[in-house]
Amino acid sequence: MTQRKLQEDDPLADFSPREITLDDATKRVYVAGRGPAVIVMAEMPGISPHVARFARWVRDAGFTVYMPSLFGRDGAVATAEEGVKVFRRACVSAEFRAFAADEASPVTQWLRALARLAHAECGGPGVGAIGMCFTGNFALSMMLEPAVLAPVLSQPSLPLENPAATGIAPAELAAVRARLEREDLTVRAYRFAGDKWCTAQRFAAFTEALGPRFVARVLPDSAASRDTPPFFRDVVASPHSVVTAHLIDEAGQPTLSARDEILDFFAARLRRATEAVRTTAAGA
Repeated sequence: MTQRKLQEDDPLADFSPREITLDDATKRVYVAGRGPAVIVMAEMPGISPHVARFARWVRDAGFTVYMPSLFGRDGAVATAEEGVKVFRRACVSAEFRAFAADEASPVTQWLRALARLAHAECGGPGVGAIGMCFTGNFALSMMLEPAVLAPVLSQPSLPLENPAATGIAPAELAAVRARLEREDLTVRAYRFAGDKWCTAQRFAAFTEALGPRFVARVLPDSAASRDTPPFFRDVVASPHSVVTAHLIDEAGQPTLSARDEILDFFAARLRRATEAVRTTAAGA
């Protein structure tokens, strides 16, 4: 993958921007790659160069990336002030319901429809999904769509005012757990130990709701990069973004290991299953 400067705005020129209308709502989605689909949902304050870098890693691992624009300026390195404005607008948006303790954000319905579309376009056994920070919980709510097989929650931060809540309705959580057990699936989740936005209480709530199907990894704060953009340095102000702004792209680093685990998880559920089907069909 071509190295890009993470301190400069990313033109996202190697993605195809598409205006996709689902459930009477139109959003821009950046698409790239070939293979089974993975939906990459950006963290606050939007599709940053760090988020785009992660999406390219997914693409280069053999998947088709669908990266919806949900908030912020696409490709931008936001200043702290701009990031706060994006954050505040999202907090009061009816699409997100950032403070609802036991209710999924309405935007997850659109994201489930995107998963169905991506599966129809890309084929394979199903779709992967990763949410980060503000969108972290969304990957779990998307499990209500049968096409989603590989959900990853990276530092899920909603609801904002209740660190012990999941941000998903109890009935939906029960339905997700039943599906996980019925289909022998798992949810992977990541956070830093000292993250003040995604606390140990939240992971404990998910563990209580989903049992051993919730596979969590907690990284030490010392594993987080200190070379971060202004919004993360001045506003987030704690180790937080496991596979984006706080990832250290060096061999042996825990954050790089987490990235590789996620890519392997997608491969195990999506690409390798596709290859197994092809091998079986070829030998028939």
